[in-house]
Amino acid sequence: MNSDGSEPALIGIDWGTSSLRAFLIGRDGAVLDRLSSPEGIMHVPDRDFEAVFIRLVGPWLSKKPLPILASGMITSRNGWVETPYEQLPLGAQGLARSLVAHETSAGARLHFVTGATALHDSGPDVMRGEETQIVGAAAMGLSDGLFVMPGTHSKWVIVESGRIADYATYMTGEVFAALREHTILGTLMQEGPFSEEGFDRGIAAGLKSKSRLLHALFHVRTLPLMGQMEPSMVADYLSGMLIGSEIAAELENGDGVAEVTIVGRSDLANRYERGLAQARVASLRAPDDIVAIGHFVIAKAAGLIS
Repeated sequence: MNSDGSEPALIGIDWGTSSLRAFLIGRDGAVLDRLSSPEGIMHVPDRDFEAVFIRLVGPWLSKKPLPILASGMITSRNGWVETPYEQLPLGAQGLARSLVAHETSAGARLHFVTGATALHDSGPDVMRGEETQIVGAAAMGLSDGLFVMPGTHSKWVIVESGRIADYATYMTGEVFAALREHTILGTLMQEGPFSEEGFDRGIAAGLKSKSRLLHALFHVRTLPLMGQMEPSMVADYLSGMLIGSEIAAELENGDGVAEVTIVGRSDLANRYERGLAQARVASLRAPDDIVAIGHFVIAKAAGLIS
């Protein structure tokens, strides 16, 4: 527990597909305590989300009742309470107005943060959880520009005046897993430590491939087949190629992008940082607890914190 003397004022929950994080937040917005669990929405037996909530967060509520905000895939059709998608542009005030209240059997009252949708000519994009992180970033002064949020489905988000103006989703992580596990490209791969050389070669190939990505992908097989790449480098080469192609697409769509803010906590965020550097684009990293700051800002806007 943080010893800064702040009084607990809010519980924020970032509940995704594969993991859960919860934060005890003070009246000044500081994180006083935190917990994490691998019990994402796809790992909760019988979808008994209330039982997981009570077991993990209950100790914080036993001391005093607190307002609770939950964001992420917990608000999806496969989650606890499905919330609608709000259209863009969208910021803290819009999310505060759209909170969906829910009361547990024990009388705890939660407010679920809605998702956001972007309507494009080719079809709609959707997000759940990233909108709360963007609100947190805006509150920290990272209010305008281009953000990338690496993940199974990466998001590239345009922020204007502290609100989400537009975004695009890339299935890069899922495509990588599918190609590695279920196609011929994975047959010559060997497990091993991260290969900087393999990844950098993949980034270069991805940046160049553009619309010829489907052709370039075949080289993931032919380079090791012809002895031009060590099998231990191949997986990172594939990863780099897909991330490089994603970066190239966003740079092509952007108007002279000079800097990108990376929102992420994992090795994957490090890969995007490395890829952007190779593309000669500066990057900076958002703080780890940015989602908790987003919870705090939304709760304040909704009047849940006086």
